[in-house]
Amino acid sequence: MTDARPSEYYTEEKKMVAGENYFGNDPNLSQLRKEARHKVKALAETRDDPERFSESIKKLLGTVVDDQVIIESPVYFDYGKNTHVGKCFYMNAMCTILDCARVDIGDYVLFGPNVQIYTAEHPVDPATRLLGLESARPIKIGNNVWVGGSSTILAGVTIGDGVTIAAGSVVTKDVPDNVVVAGVPARIVKHL
Repeated sequence: MTDARPSEYYTEEKKMVAGENYFGNDPNLSQLRKEARHKVKALAETRDDPERFSESIKKLLGTVVDDQVIIESPVYFDYGKNTHVGKCFYMNAMCTILDCARVDIGDYVLFGPNVQIYTAEHPVDPATRLLGLESARPIKIGNNVWVGGSSTILAGVTIGDGVTIAAGSVVTKDVPDNVVVAGVPARIVKHL
């Protein structure tokens, strides 16, 4: 449920998560990104201690369904708390999640190395961009999805269940269940 007050009463964080234009250089947002960097650092430092590693993941992410989550270092999250993962999630090294909007990742999802998840968007008009405004749209990834290395998923995209995204793909549109997509932009190359 959204707040009925005009948007000037919202914090920049609330505007960001609600999909409204917001100022990315807002001091509160800058502080939240700094906190996320500290949590990512703690994640790397606890990697060899399963109990502490699990606790570090839970402190970083918004929702963690079980303890069978593995995040290899180095990784980057804008906020961490806007990312929600299901059972048995695996993220290889060098991945980036710009979770300015909500990112939902289903059960049994695998990320290859250098996967990029971008909920953030910037205006295409240069004059508007100079104002410092940004926006974000959520991303949803279904169950049993394999995202190949160096793939990118852009803002507002929903990935269905049982999908394979070939390495190096750029996903710009929703993907239905049980297909393989590949290319730039990604297109369906096989139905499973």
